[in-house]
Amino acid sequence: MIRLERKDEQTLKLTRELGEAAEHRLDLYLFIPGELNVDAQIIPEQEFYLQGIFVNRTYSSRAQLAPLVQSRLISRSATQSDRPDPKYRLSLSLYAYQYVIAIEAAGRNLLSTGEVSREEIGELLELTSTILKRLRRNVPKDSGLSRYHVNIDNYLSWQTEQQLLMLAARLPFADDQQDLRDILVKVAKREHQYRDEQKYNSSVVNDDSTRMSNKMRLLRRLIEYPITFKRKTQELGVGEQRWLKATVAAVVMTLVSFLLFESRLILGDITAMFLLVAALLYGAREFFRDDIRQKIWLWLRKGRPKWKHTYVDVNSEQTIGRSLEWLDYMPYEELPEEIRKARKGSAPQRGETVLHYRNDSKMLPTRFLSGYVETRESIVLDLDLIMRVMNPSSHSVYRVSDNEVVEENVEKRYVLNLVVRDVEGDGRVILQRFRIVVNHARIIDVELSE
Repeated sequence: MIRLERKDEQTLKLTRELGEAAEHRLDLYLFIPGELNVDAQIIPEQEFYLQGIFVNRTYSSRAQLAPLVQSRLISRSATQSDRPDPKYRLSLSLYAYQYVIAIEAAGRNLLSTGEVSREEIGELLELTSTILKRLRRNVPKDSGLSRYHVNIDNYLSWQTEQQLLMLAARLPFADDQQDLRDILVKVAKREHQYRDEQKYNSSVVNDDSTRMSNKMRLLRRLIEYPITFKRKTQELGVGEQRWLKATVAAVVMTLVSFLLFESRLILGDITAMFLLVAALLYGAREFFRDDIRQKIWLWLRKGRPKWKHTYVDVNSEQTIGRSLEWLDYMPYEELPEEIRKARKGSAPQRGETVLHYRNDSKMLPTRFLSGYVETRESIVLDLDLIMRVMNPSSHSVYRVSDNEVVEENVEKRYVLNLVVRDVEGDGRVILQRFRIVVNHARIIDVELSE
């Protein structure tokens, strides 16, 4: 299942869990309203790729609230001595990351059902309490590892508090279920009190929500770094482009030299007429050379990948996967039939600009960390480049209210459609369409279309 959510005012975050299959293919078709007149001249593909698409992969597991590395971590913590285990940081990060992903997934599942179950709330609270207690049972003796443990414990406590308070605020509790809301708030307060007792954060940070959020964002990065794959990028076709440039220059120069030689034979000695012909030939060379090279280059690279990535485990420094990526503008008529059906295109919609991103990857699960056979991919889409060409104006809308004509000022909004197709190695296909409502400054709403 693919999930798309708003990350901040101008960015979207697409997340997908990659199963045990080694090969995967992802296609993103972004339909941009035709009135914006977006094309390769306004927003070049490479510019959008470099500034608007950010991809990372981490280890993942289907075990939701029971981290796979749990037993290994506890045993290492219990036997910690004056000689610290060099893999302790990795084990602790794996433990914390699995817990964070699990509690976030549990929160989303509870909110998506629209119902409150005492059993589910009770299980969530019991498991969070058990996992945090196991983490806090043994603190490493080494001072460096102890500080790392404190940072992880600080973040997990804060994240647990935030998730429980979110559920208390958003879940539709019935009148006879208000005690569940009180329990969630009570456990959240207990985590807050725990951090105060441990003196994890200064009073200045505790009193400033912005500073606290920024600090926790940095601690989240601390957790994710050891389990996030290093991504090495290589742009394809660079050497081919140089050879094409040299070849076109040689052919055009040969043609111009031949024409100059013929002109010299016809016109005789160097005269004003010969100089005029030479100037026209050199001008024509400059006029056509770049156009010829560009058209040949587009023909050669059409349908071929533009970037190659290598994924490296930051712990073992082993290559554990590779991927190829495409980014092109596509005419509506060239879209696959299933994509057009998913878009539900009509005559007005065929004026839309379609930006197609493709990602083909092949992983090597045999080189993964012990206990892990799956990965999790996050793609951040920054819509800032598209928002820059949007009209910031507003207009008036009139309506009748109590027999009075009311004038309302309405901002101009645009609807982007994102069709996502995920193909696994076994041939299983997931096809989804999302509607993204935006204005010139921010993303207003993201919804999954039926």
